[in-house]
Amino acid sequence: MIDRTLTPEFGQVEKIDFIHAKSHVFDNGLQCFIVNGGEQELVRIEFIFENVSWNKETPLQAFATNSILNDGTSKFTAAQIADKIDFYGAFLQTEYSLDQSIVTLYTLNKHLQATLPIVKAILSDSTFPERELDIFILNQKQKLSVNLEKNDFVARKIFNKVLFGDSIYGLDIDNEIYDQLTRNQLLEYFSKAYQPQNCTVILAGKITDQTLIDLNKYFGRDWTNKDEIDLNYFKFQKTTGAEHIVDKPDALQSAIRLGQIAVNRSHSDFPGLQVLNTVLGGYFGSRLMANIREDKGFTYGIGSALVSLKHSGYFFIASEVGSHVCTQAMFEIEKEINLLKNEKVTEGELNLVRNYMLGSMLGSLENALSHADKFKAIYFSGLDYDYYERYIQIVRNINPDDILSLANQYLNYDDFQKVIVGKR
Repeated sequence: MIDRTLTPEFGQVEKIDFIHAKSHVFDNGLQCFIVNGGEQELVRIEFIFENVSWNKETPLQAFATNSILNDGTSKFTAAQIADKIDFYGAFLQTEYSLDQSIVTLYTLNKHLQATLPIVKAILSDSTFPERELDIFILNQKQKLSVNLEKNDFVARKIFNKVLFGDSIYGLDIDNEIYDQLTRNQLLEYFSKAYQPQNCTVILAGKITDQTLIDLNKYFGRDWTNKDEIDLNYFKFQKTTGAEHIVDKPDALQSAIRLGQIAVNRSHSDFPGLQVLNTVLGGYFGSRLMANIREDKGFTYGIGSALVSLKHSGYFFIASEVGSHVCTQAMFEIEKEINLLKNEKVTEGELNLVRNYMLGSMLGSLENALSHADKFKAIYFSGLDYDYYERYIQIVRNINPDDILSLANQYLNYDDFQKVIVGKR
């Protein structure tokens, strides 16, 4: 019989096996990586394009181009594209991030030859109809108007602006910027960005020789380069700490966001900082949650994160608290940061965090698609699979002295940008 009064012993993850991506190059030089796994006859094909030619005078070019990329070609309307994809039980989506624009197709292998021509048309022959652009602008302006009423959205917008200025990372969007969008801007950006030399294909699922033959047929032969590529490049320095308060006297809750520019995944300190962040606010059992939610009852949730971007990284703490306790919440946040800088974490707490982090990584590797996601994280950071081996070793072996040192190096409350939207 199991004695259920006894807590089970922790079992630390010793090793995590990754399905390594294999490189493949199509006839026209298009770079492809293959993560082959699983028994289901399903494949995910991601066409990943670096965002290029950043111009602060036309800041929404990349976002708008990706958003309505599948809304019409010279032969198909948006409705026809959607109907054709649906007919084969496939799924096509576009996704925009600050560094990349992605077009993803999910399909059964047997329908690959029927769905690939549609994707090819989108990536080589999109026309960006004026009507679709007008609808996009109207929808985005309405969405922005709604979001501007949310304190957490405004706080995030201000925080990004004070960290990254007028770059793509700090873009301060308003309705006027949407009104400046034109079809010619989208056509111009489409010609610059959506070409094989700026594309990386990530294949995940059950990949066969026929899969590669089909892809080469549509994307490795007559899909050609058009223009020279002007890759985005940004360089950022830490900003001087300051408070930024948007006073809303009638607010019931105040949104808090504070932090600073930090390192990204390519820096050697990144894995150790991930451990430090987890201790502070990176999971439900973190110190910030224990103090500000569980003990004080100031909020439903508070957390921190270390974000890796291509050209930078940043650390932040975010929450929404009752407006009458905003000042107290800020005090408690500062107190928790200072505790990490002045007192060593216990081995018991550190073991809990180690097991959580390694268990989360292991649990996230469910199938070939999630293994492909792990590959993307390192590939687009200029890293290889050695990163994960080093990450696992650091998480397993980091000690309280290391945490103390990292806290003193990276967590300086006075240097943080502090944004409060609501009542202080």
